[in-house]
Amino acid sequence: MWIRTILLGALAALALGGAALAQYAPEAVRVLERARAASGGKAWARVAGIHEIGTEGGFRYERWADPLRFGLRTDIGGPAGRVVRGYNGAGAWSLHPAGVNAAAEPAPDLGDARAEAYVAGYGYFFRSRFDARASYVGARQGAGRSFQVVRVHPNGGAARELWFDDKTGLLGRIVEPGGKAPRTVELSDYRRVGGVMVPFRAVTVGGGLARPLDRVLEAVNLSAAPREIFSLPRPPG
Repeated sequence: MWIRTILLGALAALALGGAALAQYAPEAVRVLERARAASGGKAWARVAGIHEIGTEGGFRYERWADPLRFGLRTDIGGPAGRVVRGYNGAGAWSLHPAGVNAAAEPAPDLGDARAEAYVAGYGYFFRSRFDARASYVGARQGAGRSFQVVRVHPNGGAARELWFDDKTGLLGRIVEPGGKAPRTVELSDYRRVGGVMVPFRAVTVGGGLARPLDRVLEAVNLSAAPREIFSLPRPPG
């Protein structure tokens, strides 16, 4: 048995439709195009989906993202059992084991869900597919490395800062702007999958976490997933 939580939203960006709202500053485009070329270039056009399998915090982890339109689903194990979360572009939802205290679990956040779907699906490489805007933040230093930072903001969603390594052009860090200790994801262990470079390790710090959360992938599949998996499953019967 599961505890179900769902949040639906009428997003203005969806109502206005298409890529008409997409606005990317020229300097941001330059950084993003270099990153796309460094991580696979034309091979990205053949990517129909992203399905990751591995562990997070020592528990089983799976994530599906849609690079064609907003869609994200995660299935993560935990001490009380599996937690499944999804976003289909219009509504965010979650499923928790029946033993979990539902009152202690925050409701899905539409803005964060939309931003996570955009970043997980590499939406910033596909400017004609997603309603979003991007600005160039500038050069930044971190952990002895130099980065070019772009702030992306899917319309109807939350903003994210993408830190691209000066040497490799690859995405090295994702930051949620705001707060004294913003949630930061450090990406590493890039490997080539189907012609594109994918990070096989992600370490999340900040954002209220008591300790770093380590995600290690075992496999990545770039085939399309059925769109229905991003929507709340219907109850049996």
